[in-house]
Amino acid sequence: MDRLTPGQIVAELDKYIIGQHAAKRAVAIAIRNRWRRQRLPPELRDEVAPKNIIMIGPTGIGKTEIARRLAKLAEAPFLKVEASKFTEVGYVGRDVDSIIRDLVDIAVNMVKGERTVVVAERVAELAEERLLGLLVPPSSGGSPAVGFGTTEAAPHDTREKFRKMLRDGKLDDRMVEIDVRDRALPMIEVVPGAGVEGMDQLREMLDNLLPHRMKRRSVKVKEARRILTQEEAQKLIDMDEVVAEAIRRVEDSGIVFLDEIDKIAGRERGYGPDVSREGVQRDLLPIVEGSTVSTKHGMVRTDHILFIAAGAFHVSKPADLIPEMQGRFPLRVELKSLTKEDFVRILTEPQNALTRQYTALLATEGVDMSFTGDAIEEIATIATAVNQATQNIGARRLYTIMERLLEDVSFEAPHMEGVKVEINAGYVREKLEDIIRDEDLSRYIL
Repeated sequence: MDRLTPGQIVAELDKYIIGQHAAKRAVAIAIRNRWRRQRLPPELRDEVAPKNIIMIGPTGIGKTEIARRLAKLAEAPFLKVEASKFTEVGYVGRDVDSIIRDLVDIAVNMVKGERTVVVAERVAELAEERLLGLLVPPSSGGSPAVGFGTTEAAPHDTREKFRKMLRDGKLDDRMVEIDVRDRALPMIEVVPGAGVEGMDQLREMLDNLLPHRMKRRSVKVKEARRILTQEEAQKLIDMDEVVAEAIRRVEDSGIVFLDEIDKIAGRERGYGPDVSREGVQRDLLPIVEGSTVSTKHGMVRTDHILFIAAGAFHVSKPADLIPEMQGRFPLRVELKSLTKEDFVRILTEPQNALTRQYTALLATEGVDMSFTGDAIEEIATIATAVNQATQNIGARRLYTIMERLLEDVSFEAPHMEGVKVEINAGYVREKLEDIIRDEDLSRYIL
């Protein structure tokens, strides 16, 4: 990521997302500013706050995809949440601190996965030795597995013979007995009002405090290798270092995509016990502007986490957010609705284009399917027309149209091995014209 300039970041995003150049530029600059901040003197580094972004535009035009691809490109801990799922303090529901707790969990798993790759070769060797010990045990202290070895100590050449059979997969279906950790916890009474998150934390606390019980299981060699590999990896990885690195990544490069922020904007209507939208905003505010959140892995500062908010803002507008929240999202980018030309590009240009996905899926059944240029044009025309006539759901309309268009081919594909199928404009009109003509039916099906 250090080598990517804002222009290169935009070019990488262009491989997956069509258009929306202004939004791509904004996020590219935000990511590059993080790289710049890391190179500042320590006394100035803490003073440089991230410039949070609000993306404004209808659904299905690439808001979430831009944030998701950006996080993958930056190799940063990333979490997507819906603002409408949170409640203000005092109500049953998810509290906003869970955003940071979930982000830290993601970072821990990310770092742990990286460390596992580093020690993978050594872990595989250790797991193999333990597995051979189960398959060809020595005479002292136990008996050999069923069908293996003798009651005497296994000679070196016998162990090597079994090692070769194990690596060739010839022993995968054999059964062995291994001792695994019993994860069953004692039954505990549910505390009223504790909520799911509180119960999860209590369960994890008990899991760490109570002594670990072991139980013997009979499993196939293939499953035993997986279990033993996990156990050996756990021994070689220093979890204290993993947690410390994960927290550092969250604090310095974490990204939170806060979707549906428009659902908590707007003036309150009426009075009563309903959850206040402004209350949710005020609970979110400390996290966005910078605070310290307590997690099971330790205290985490949110001062330099990048927040990217998004919303359609059909009913409300960004100005309906409370002033403090508006001030914490200084960058606003308006994404444009998709046109027919955009749909044509979406169907053909990205690396994960829908036409390529469906062609590859049916190729697994031996079906050689291709799309002509006029078919792509016709699909784009229909998607644009349906979006205008019904609810505009952006590029997601292409999913419904493609599924309806290829329904017959997908159903019959197991019996069409070796068949070549060409999707042209005539085929598209034949499959979809009746639906498009009947507006009520198109609302229902497409």
